[in-house]
Amino acid sequence: MPNTPLRLAAALIIASIVIGALYFASAVFEPVAFAFFFIAISWPMQKALQTRAPKTVALIATVVVGLVIVFTLTSLIAWGGGQVAHWLTRNFDRLQGLYAASAQWLEQHDIFLSTLISERFNVVWVLRLSQQVALRLNSLVGFSLLVFVFLALGLLEAEAFSKNLRTVGGEVTGSRLIAAGVEIGGKLRRYMLVRTWASLLTGLVVWGFSFLIGLELAAAWGVIAFALNYIPFIGPLVATTLPALFALAQTGSWELALIVLVTLAILQFLIGSYLEPLLAGKNLTISPFLVLFSVFFWGFIWGLPGTFIGVPIAIACLTLCEHFPESRWIAVLLSGKASNAKAEGEA
Repeated sequence: MPNTPLRLAAALIIASIVIGALYFASAVFEPVAFAFFFIAISWPMQKALQTRAPKTVALIATVVVGLVIVFTLTSLIAWGGGQVAHWLTRNFDRLQGLYAASAQWLEQHDIFLSTLISERFNVVWVLRLSQQVALRLNSLVGFSLLVFVFLALGLLEAEAFSKNLRTVGGEVTGSRLIAAGVEIGGKLRRYMLVRTWASLLTGLVVWGFSFLIGLELAAAWGVIAFALNYIPFIGPLVATTLPALFALAQTGSWELALIVLVTLAILQFLIGSYLEPLLAGKNLTISPFLVLFSVFFWGFIWGLPGTFIGVPIAIACLTLCEHFPESRWIAVLLSGKASNAKAEGEA
């Protein structure tokens, strides 16, 4: 086709513009994306409540439940992090002794750790880090409020939006968009249910293992592992590394730290590679490459929130592609499962 290079160039230009807009206008697009995600999850509750109560009461109840869930999860994460920070403060002398012993051993092998740390980490660095943390917390509060405002408005207009969507691009296109929206909502709810069960199991396993080997703050490590498991790849990696480093700080034993690292890595692998796909089923099968790419791509675009929302966005995009013949090949290519070519051709 003579216009293929031209179309490809136009597609690349449009993609670059969209990515640039998402990056530079993250303050606008990021809360909207999260609001759509929460709308897809909470809409069945809103719809069920509307059959028993006025629409406004159902809306308020749905938003309040969402706020309670987010507040509870945030409080658990803050509690777990606070427990670790308090332990580090109480055991500062022990940590300083461990650092001195490690630095001495490294200097014997011509690795001067103290010089490197003094150059990289000083009072100015600590002050800047404190300022960044404070700014992040302030922006998180504003971001959360904005998300819930969009959530309330979206739930209020969901039925009207669905009716108007049927008229977009003709009856066939509108029907496909409606069907895609319903399927996206179902998949996102199943995705969150699977990740929640897997996160609960991960938290219980990390807590149990930490308790059995005598690691302090076992409950805190379980809570941190539960929260971080919602972020694919990166979350389990951090939830495995932190307890191992803590075991080293608590006991000074490299052997125990290595045992903690290897054991938790195996447990995370078993849960993530076998249990989660079993619970998710074939409908949520996605290429591991796409999952990893989504985490890092949206993490680059929107930071830490992007690592959480990246996979749901990928699920929504693939589902939308499945409902249109022109883009179905994208969904087949990135589905992570073998397709039946004969069945596809007959369909």
